[in-house]
Amino acid sequence: MPHNPDFYKEVIDNLYDGVYFVDRAGTISYWNKGAERITGYRPEDVLGRSCRDNLLNHCTASGVELSDGDSPLEACMETGVPREAEVFLHHADGHRVPVLIRAAPFHDSEGNIVGAVETFSSERGAVTVRQQLRELRRQMRTDPLTGIHNRPYLEGRLRALVAEFEGNAGAGVVFLDIDHFKQLNDAHGHHAGDRVLRMVAATLKNSLRETDVVGRWGGEEFLAILYDVTSAEGLERTCEKLRTLVELSRLDLGEQGLAVTISLGGTLLCPGDTPESLVHRSDELMYRSKQAGRNRTTIG
Repeated sequence: MPHNPDFYKEVIDNLYDGVYFVDRAGTISYWNKGAERITGYRPEDVLGRSCRDNLLNHCTASGVELSDGDSPLEACMETGVPREAEVFLHHADGHRVPVLIRAAPFHDSEGNIVGAVETFSSERGAVTVRQQLRELRRQMRTDPLTGIHNRPYLEGRLRALVAEFEGNAGAGVVFLDIDHFKQLNDAHGHHAGDRVLRMVAATLKNSLRETDVVGRWGGEEFLAILYDVTSAEGLERTCEKLRTLVELSRLDLGEQGLAVTISLGGTLLCPGDTPESLVHRSDELMYRSKQAGRNRTTIG
């Protein structure tokens, strides 16, 4: 435990976040002003009391109360590993307050765990920041029209795929293009064309495994990265699955349905490949499918 509480009080007392110390038995020995502000409990209400009194009564968003064994503070003292959790604590006025808590153990000079510190911050601000960061990351990797990955994200995954290739990690790259898309736009309008792009994108995404990646390369072109594919036969089976499911998809346009087909080119990752060579090779194979009559797969 700290040997100079006045020092800690001077440094920590006016932090915006709540901070409190406990000894190995869980008895609270320090409670800063941030903790008082967030919880409504004054130092005289908590000092000398045990965490096991469940004063703050942490619970999850689903209403599950954290017992001693589930408490990050207790857990970090048992394991020596810092813990973090998003919980709702009990305020002195009775209501619940969302907080992000972090607990870390204290060690003595011999390395024994002799207590812990818990900090907690008002979760509303923390959640907002995390949500904004998640949304920013999502926007950076998502095509706004179709909702699947965009070209920059695909290019990054291709670079990672090539960098991690060790000669025995099978993977395939598939280039896909909607057949006769310009004629479709001319006949039905760009709104219908956008709906078709979303329909095809959703079908491709739903037809692949969670570990695979698919995104919009540009226009009516899509690209998929298939992991753990070690043979041309396996790659072709997946491509044919995608081709068939897109062909069987149908967009309702009033009394008539609108269906499209795709042409595909698939290739396996080989030693010496670069992202550019993979895209070029699969693109060339896709064009062979176009030249052979469309709505087909070419593997090479």
